[in-house]
Amino acid sequence: MQNMKVLIGFLCLFSGYVAAAPATDDKDVAQAVDHLTQAMLHKDINQLQALTAEKLTYGHSSGKIQNKQEFIADIETGRSGFKTLEMQKQTITLSGDTALVRNHFHAQAVNSGVEVPTDIENFQVWQKHKGHWLLIGRQAFKF
Repeated sequence: MQNMKVLIGFLCLFSGYVAAAPATDDKDVAQAVDHLTQAMLHKDINQLQALTAEKLTYGHSSGKIQNKQEFIADIETGRSGFKTLEMQKQTITLSGDTALVRNHFHAQAVNSGVEVPTDIENFQVWQKHKGHWLLIGRQAFKF
């Protein structure tokens, strides 16, 4: 009987640990998305470099596709910028070391000096690499 109590205790502890793990990853992914959003808003090039994968594919709602260097260069040079930027109505779906993020991209964008109100849908793919979440893919689309 004592062995059964110990076994049940370990099972409860283990099941609690397993149940808590996805919530932590959800939180970590949400934080990575927020850090990327803030880096885009504030032109934090070091943070953009740190949060994006080397083989990033970044798709715009216009159909334009960029790699990591092109995406960051547009923000660094001011070709793309933001007065305001928010990710709204966000959902996160985890599958192992991959996170699928959907959100509404609400911004007052500045493209080549021209202010453009922007409301589009956004789909991001994040992958956990060496304990850190990196953006590996993004596709925006008009709704």
